[in-house]
Amino acid sequence: MASVTFITHPDVAIDPVIPVPDWCLNPTGIARMRSMLTQCWVGSLAYVASSAERKARDGADILAAHLGLAASVHADLGENDRSATGYMPKPAFEALVDAFFANPTDSVQGWERAVDAQARIVSAMRAVLASAPPGDVAVVSHGGVGALLLCHLRQSPISQAADQPPGNGGYFLTFDRASWRLQTAWQRIDP
Repeated sequence: MASVTFITHPDVAIDPVIPVPDWCLNPTGIARMRSMLTQCWVGSLAYVASSAERKARDGADILAAHLGLAASVHADLGENDRSATGYMPKPAFEALVDAFFANPTDSVQGWERAVDAQARIVSAMRAVLASAPPGDVAVVSHGGVGALLLCHLRQSPISQAADQPPGNGGYFLTFDRASWRLQTAWQRIDP
């Protein structure tokens, strides 16, 4: 039974003068991705995909190179569109994230609505799985859309309670490739 591992990119080099989609993994994020390579499920992966955002591509490239694969990039695996506000200091950003999840049918300060981001990530995951060869698949993406995917897998309303644990990302969840039945909820990538 093949499974899908959805991975959130870990620690990022935050730079307010660089557009958020162009932020890369910082040295800690790179180290955490490399540490993930010791996880027992990594060796069974047949396909690696990522969001087009740099931080996700960085993580997917580390994973794919370890497996002798090339990561496939899919733009629709990206984080919810927050370009209307751009970079925001952490307290202001977190307040908008709270509002994003609390009001999923509303656009919060021009952000993509949570219901739209959820539909996009679910559709993108279906497209990735349709194009992937048989076997286990890994997708490196983002925490916000990961929470929305988890709500879909649980068939539950959109809620911030489904978000990855606090910190700097670097979590994964797994689900069955055929049935989309959740196998494991959020776990750290670095054992």
